[in-house]
Amino acid sequence: MSHPHPELGPPPKLPEGGLRVTPLGGLGEIGRNMTVFEFDGRLLIIDCGVLFPEEEQPGIDLILPDFTTLRDRLDDIEGIVLTHGHEDHIGAVPYLLREKADIPLIGSKLTLALIEAKLQEHRIRPYTLEVEEGHRERIGPFDCEFVAVNHSIPDALAVAVRTPAGLVVHTGDFKMDQLPLDGRLTDLRTFARLGEEGIDLLLSDSTNAEVPGFVAPEREISQVLRQVFAGAQKRVIVASFASHIHRIQQILDAAHEYGRRVAFVGRSMVRNMGIARDLGYLKVPGGLVVDVKTLDDLPDHEVVLVCTGSQGEPMAALSRMANRDHQIRIVPGDTVILASSLIPGNENAVYRVINGLTRWGAHVVHKGNAKVHVSGHASAGELLYFYNICQPSNLMPVHGEWRHLRANAELGALTGVPHDQVVIAEDGVVVDLVEGKAKIVGKVQAGYVYVDGLSVGDVTETALKDRRILGDEGIISIFVVVDSSTGKITGGPHVQSRGSGIDDADFTAVIPKLEEALNRSAQDGVTEVHQLQQLVRRTLGKWVSDNYRRRPMILPVVVEV
Repeated sequence: MSHPHPELGPPPKLPEGGLRVTPLGGLGEIGRNMTVFEFDGRLLIIDCGVLFPEEEQPGIDLILPDFTTLRDRLDDIEGIVLTHGHEDHIGAVPYLLREKADIPLIGSKLTLALIEAKLQEHRIRPYTLEVEEGHRERIGPFDCEFVAVNHSIPDALAVAVRTPAGLVVHTGDFKMDQLPLDGRLTDLRTFARLGEEGIDLLLSDSTNAEVPGFVAPEREISQVLRQVFAGAQKRVIVASFASHIHRIQQILDAAHEYGRRVAFVGRSMVRNMGIARDLGYLKVPGGLVVDVKTLDDLPDHEVVLVCTGSQGEPMAALSRMANRDHQIRIVPGDTVILASSLIPGNENAVYRVINGLTRWGAHVVHKGNAKVHVSGHASAGELLYFYNICQPSNLMPVHGEWRHLRANAELGALTGVPHDQVVIAEDGVVVDLVEGKAKIVGKVQAGYVYVDGLSVGDVTETALKDRRILGDEGIISIFVVVDSSTGKITGGPHVQSRGSGIDDADFTAVIPKLEEALNRSAQDGVTEVHQLQQLVRRTLGKWVSDNYRRRPMILPVVVEV
């Protein structure tokens, strides 16, 4: 198995007749999915998603792929194919279209409806091309065929890309539920036909490659939800992804059966469910869904609330309910259902929310104590089955952390893909398909781009490190006035602390040390402000470390008079 090397340099010029594949996100992480295909100087992008921040990225709202390698080539982009409507596949599209608004978007009806609603908020009117399974579209030099796949959102597609370099298949996110709620199966007949044609490179979803067996059918959840509703004493509050239309349909069906009314809470949930209902993907009995403002007129045992926050996101509705920071107050007897899986890295945040809800008396039902969610990604048994059908010449695992990519690579090798033709890459690693052989040829920039409020890309890793220090250790500021010609102290030092755990009065012990260091510096003729600030920082920092074993941020201010 080939794999990236940290010393990889920039890729060479793409050989004539070759296809270049550059993942800019989604490899080594769950989210930020984006892959760029290049042939004959033209580019095709598959997916353009976001990654949600973790605890060590305080203040960050979203993480985008790095578009640096595309900025000089925006006119070369033929289009962006969107495999389905989840945020980790479409969430970064508005930020790319800010760079060039007329890049065409290609996707299924629901996917395009979801991204168009999102783009409306950014005041962008996109060029779109609606496709469905069975369609073939020529997009520049790329001949794209779209294949139905089953996932946790309707209308998901895989895409087969034909060029003179060969046939490449990108699965998107998929599983092989044999009894899907909407009756839309993963189209194994078409994948078998593509396998017969000869798949030169298969890019395959890796998320559940470590999980043995097959994913359970979505239908099994309906019975569990009915049992939860049957035993619920007061309100039922369900937290789910705002795009998980299948799960919301099951909630609506259970609510209708048990005589409850449903209200959607949260802007994204209201927007997405409105789109799904208008397009016919969500079947809503008349009078079932009501405005959240009317709930006070209904008895608790007739109420169902559907909200976001299943991943413990701090600003989502469920987290705010757990923190008593939401107009909806949790009371003893309420039942809360977390109808989603845990995205790796979110475990602590989710359990913090569960504990908060339980503290206020709620009965919390989650994947750990009831079957209220099944994954939308193929497990190992399904992947083996899939590879035996497709029989690709080259395999490139995508969409997963390193452990998932490795596990998926092993599955491919077990089904007969030669070890040296299983390519394990990471974000930014460039893979060329030339004369039927895929190999790593270089690496391009593909770091994290942070969105913080209206700022995009302004927050750096250094700024995040400062935020972590502030959060963990606090800040100490020190103010000194010195003579501009001699460097001698004329005022201060004054020391103040916030969040460091050290009383301001305790700093009297370090004042003589600071005065001594500054006086010695003045005798040596040092008058440059930056040097004096560094001296103050070092002196105070050493004292804090020696006496308190702490490393707060130290902010020295030296003023010349």
